[in-house]
Amino acid sequence: MNPFHLAIPVTDLAKCRQFYKEILDCKEGRSDTRWVDFNFFGHQLVIHQKPETNTIEKQITNPVDGHEIPVPHFGVVLDWDVWVELSNKLKAKNINFVIEPYIRFEGEVGEQATMFFLDPENNALEFKAFKNINQLFEK
Repeated sequence: MNPFHLAIPVTDLAKCRQFYKEILDCKEGRSDTRWVDFNFFGHQLVIHQKPETNTIEKQITNPVDGHEIPVPHFGVVLDWDVWVELSNKLKAKNINFVIEPYIRFEGEVGEQATMFFLDPENNALEFKAFKNINQLFEK
């Protein structure tokens, strides 16, 4: 599978650079004064400087498995043991979770570990791992 590329806007480039490097341990790649590339678990994530605005965006959510899931969000599907290691590391770093790490759809098709949290710009991230990766797209 080829890596995806995702570019997201941020107003505080320095704060977000620190978050992705120090909290998520993403290796920094190329950068300029207004953008930074990261190795985001094997994928290319770019944070791009945007001007500050006075617009307040209302967070949208959808109900899934008894939780209000932030929309939009992004993240990656990890191997189970990598997800467990990351969730423990984030707990140790006192991340404020939107949805604490837990098992979703337990005992059902598509059983998965998931967690949600926000970066410094309130971009919602989800990291998940499937009990059976072959069920990633099953109904």
